[in-house]
Amino acid sequence: MLKRFVNNVKDIWDVFTAEVRRVFSDKTTVVIFFLATLVYPPLYYYIYHLEMLTEMPVAVVDLSQGKDSKRFVHKLDATPEVKVAYRCANLADAELLLREHEVRSIFLLPKDYDMMIAHKRTGTVTVVTDISSFLYYKNALMGGSNVLLDEMKTTQLVHQATDGVTGVQAETTIEPVRYDDIKLYNPSGGYASYFIPALLMLVVHQTLFFGICVLCGDANENRKALRLIPPRLRAKSVYRVTLGRLLCFLFIYFPITLLDLCIIPHLFGMPQLGRPEDVMLMVLPYVIAITCFAMTLGNIFARERMSMLLYCLFFSVILFFLSGVVWPQSNMPRFWYVVSYLFPSTPGIQGFVRISSMGATLNEVRGELLALWIQAGAYFVTACLSIRFIKRFSK
Repeated sequence: MLKRFVNNVKDIWDVFTAEVRRVFSDKTTVVIFFLATLVYPPLYYYIYHLEMLTEMPVAVVDLSQGKDSKRFVHKLDATPEVKVAYRCANLADAELLLREHEVRSIFLLPKDYDMMIAHKRTGTVTVVTDISSFLYYKNALMGGSNVLLDEMKTTQLVHQATDGVTGVQAETTIEPVRYDDIKLYNPSGGYASYFIPALLMLVVHQTLFFGICVLCGDANENRKALRLIPPRLRAKSVYRVTLGRLLCFLFIYFPITLLDLCIIPHLFGMPQLGRPEDVMLMVLPYVIAITCFAMTLGNIFARERMSMLLYCLFFSVILFFLSGVVWPQSNMPRFWYVVSYLFPSTPGIQGFVRISSMGATLNEVRGELLALWIQAGAYFVTACLSIRFIKRFSK
């Protein structure tokens, strides 16, 4: 029994060392595994490190020129989201500035704005926004909405004072229930704090999957698929081959993943509410599941180009949408909700975001953790079966 165990360990070690040599001898794989994973995270953090867009230039067309409209413009200019860069006499001039990208939004106050408010009727403010970036729309919406809410309260206080109601009584009448707007886990509304954690998990998925598929595709070209299996082990159990290759990619990629998810965010001062040990225990099944998933698909591809095509079609934007970060899973059709859990990216992104951004513990992400371990086990079996497929059809 002991001798058999030692032989099995030796076989796994032989596969492990052979696969490590193959990885470092393939220039494309080295670039994907090391250069891409070490360049993408710092690049994303550098681009989005400011997190928020502030003082966005806007143009105001105030056709009313009354006391109320001027107060609205003054408050709008005081918001952190926008800056009133131009005051235009007409809408045509403002639209010209928008087309030339001198401003990103236009606020139009009509001629009857002050008159409508004075007669206790609804005044209208029209906003025209450049939607070439989501942040332009977000800033215009937030800045304008905050000013409108404050203006409604100011206008109602003026009307209450006209009717002889002032002080606490007037404020209670206007706002019988006071509310506070508190944004949990991302109080500043920072773009990087929301976007980058999920994106980094997807980068890990993309690069690891693509690198493994490139290795498999190279071995499969010109009917050389058996190069995946050391000659001495071609007649033996395939689980040793799969386990040896899995340990190789885990040995190489697990430290890189921890560097991308723990150390680099810390260097850029990004919020990390979760414990490092929880992140490690979450990343471990994630890397295993991706590796086995990639080996399963990579082993049965006949050409390297097929893996690149699959990567381009399925493992970028589509997986990001299926992860539930862009669009909530509760609003997804049932079919796509089920399909999303065929990919390790879905539970991996959800679990990591909850740990890193919300301070969740492993017990609070046990559903995502269990899903990853189930995927890891299932795809390990399919990876073994795919090697049997290679042995049968590559002879």
